[in-house]
Amino acid sequence: MKIQRFKVHESGLNRFFGPLEAKIMEVLWHSEGLALTIKEVQQRLEQDQEKPMNFNTVMTVMNRLVEKGILAKKQEGRTSLYRPKLTKNHFLETQSKELTHELMEEFGPLVVSHMLDALEDVDPSLMEKLEQKIKQWKKER
Repeated sequence: MKIQRFKVHESGLNRFFGPLEAKIMEVLWHSEGLALTIKEVQQRLEQDQEKPMNFNTVMTVMNRLVEKGILAKKQEGRTSLYRPKLTKNHFLETQSKELTHELMEEFGPLVVSHMLDALEDVDPSLMEKLEQKIKQWKKER
């Protein structure tokens, strides 16, 4: 499942999704593995907003997320149940890995240089993790 557009100037899930898609995904990820109906998602979205959320809008967005391969849809009688295909952590891991590979293919050594420069501004434990990963990588090669 490859996200087609990564939005550099956004933050969080909005880098991968539109605003309503991101809110819907958060609702579903917070359901802890339970599949939800459109109505349940709509109601949970309305708890976080001052204005009502249109059922048809939520339905359309959720069905588009199914078409994109992000959500799974299961019929139980006349009711459709939706759940994310991946956990939030697995989704973010997959997307960040894909993005990293694309950057490496496109820009090669520049990406590595910029990532190392960015490490100057982060927690020292990240540098330690990177060093361990490089050691492990060298052993396996």
